Amino acid sequence: MQHRHYKGGLYELVCEATLEADLTPMIVYRAQDGSVWIRPEAVFFELVEIDGRSVPRFAPAEVQS
Repeated sequence: MQHRHYKGGLYELVCEATLEADLTPMIVYRAQDGSVWIRPEAVFFELVEIDGRSVPRFAPAEVQS
């Protein structure tokens, strides 16, 4: 599933994972350039404040047909 970062980048959610050290739920995602990233699930789906309003850090991208 594609997600758009609030700064504009498009990312593919690859899978959910668990951090071995403390069992934190994590999100594994891939950038358009192929680089792979991991972020705590709570941070991936949190709201961030931009110009005085709350927006999702990553929002599901609309499917282009």
